[in-house]
Amino acid sequence: MARVTTGYKDRIAYVTLARPDKHNALDEEMIGAIIAAGQEVAASDARAVVLSGAGKSFCAGLDMAAMAGLAQQDPGSLIMERTHGDANAFQEVAMVWRRVPVPVIAALHGACFGGGLQIALGADIRVAHPEAQLSVMEMKWGLIPDMGGMALLPRLLRSDVLRRLTYTAEKIDAGQALDWGLVTELAGNPLCRANELATAIAAQSPAAIRAAKRLIGYAESGAAEAGVLLAESAEQAELIGTAEQMEAVAAGLMKRTPEFP
Repeated sequence: MARVTTGYKDRIAYVTLARPDKHNALDEEMIGAIIAAGQEVAASDARAVVLSGAGKSFCAGLDMAAMAGLAQQDPGSLIMERTHGDANAFQEVAMVWRRVPVPVIAALHGACFGGGLQIALGADIRVAHPEAQLSVMEMKWGLIPDMGGMALLPRLLRSDVLRRLTYTAEKIDAGQALDWGLVTELAGNPLCRANELATAIAAQSPAAIRAAKRLIGYAESGAAEAGVLLAESAEQAELIGTAEQMEAVAAGLMKRTPEFP
């Protein structure tokens, strides 16, 4: 049975974590499947990605029983080796979504714990059901967030909130997560809302959307202000006057839907 399914419709990629009987808990096979799905959609002509979980939860985190054998292996070779650029495989399940060149919208419901939360953090936008539960849960198991969390959480949370969630491993509801900036918005049907957002994004200039994601990522990397200003200008110079940009202008002036190849 496939751990992850991937489909395409109207230039939108739909990636679904597909281990519902285990609340999409992560084992080695699923980690590999998530990374492969991210790499596949990154190479596709999709203009947006909707990331969701089948069944009752988005992802409940690591399947501790399935991963128990990893504790017997050498941490140096298992964790320290950079197998995916600047990341190991555990980190790449989150970071691969940042590497996808188009926006990724995560639809969250049920449990979004530990590694599951970190996967969601890799998305550009997170839409959560009001009853969803989120947790930086690693401390419960005597661990620290190590699946991209510490590269991503400080961009979203105040230091005191980050420390509280990391130290306590407490579960918080989606409303609190929204107040703290951990999720983007709440929706009674997160998957439907994620699809609406993806559809709106897919209707924009593909080149401009990709440029915007690159630029935001660079700006968030801690680059110096002068570098960000130069990057703004460089990206804009590549867009101005292109067929796509002129079509966007023409469609706006004529009050019609733009048509991009």
